[in-house]
Amino acid sequence: MSEESVRAWLRSHAPDLRLVEAHDTTATVQDAARTLGVTPGEIAKTLTVRAGDHLFLLVTRGDARLDNRKCKDALGARPRMLGAEETLEVTGHPVGGVCPFGLRTSLPVYLDVSLQAFSIVYPAGGSLNTSVECPTERLFDLVGDRWVDLCNLPVETVGT
Repeated sequence: MSEESVRAWLRSHAPDLRLVEAHDTTATVQDAARTLGVTPGEIAKTLTVRAGDHLFLLVTRGDARLDNRKCKDALGARPRMLGAEETLEVTGHPVGGVCPFGLRTSLPVYLDVSLQAFSIVYPAGGSLNTSVECPTERLFDLVGDRWVDLCNLPVETVGT
């Protein structure tokens, strides 16, 4: 059902976007990047987050991590990621397929500024083997409530 809700949403709101069905899993950032042939950063990871009484989706680049301090400063409360069952209940999508399209419940969708490093990103498509190829600015235009700075990028290590 989740993948079908995404397909229906795309048909209505963005018929030009391509839903990519993979033979391999795209359930984790690493799996999705390997399967799609892109970097982990280009995977648009969608997190279901509660900060105090505020429930929202955060779409960020796949290799970024939610920063508790940034979230508390921006939203007034420490963030808590929802568990798998609650995420499925709220979004209609299983963990590993959560995306900002075809949601069961209307939620604010925040896009982390870390996504702006890429012209095209790949959010999940509602299942463990689907993704949507989407220009970053188009993703914001379609579902974004606002750009936020809630994540940290990975620290790159330099070899000796």
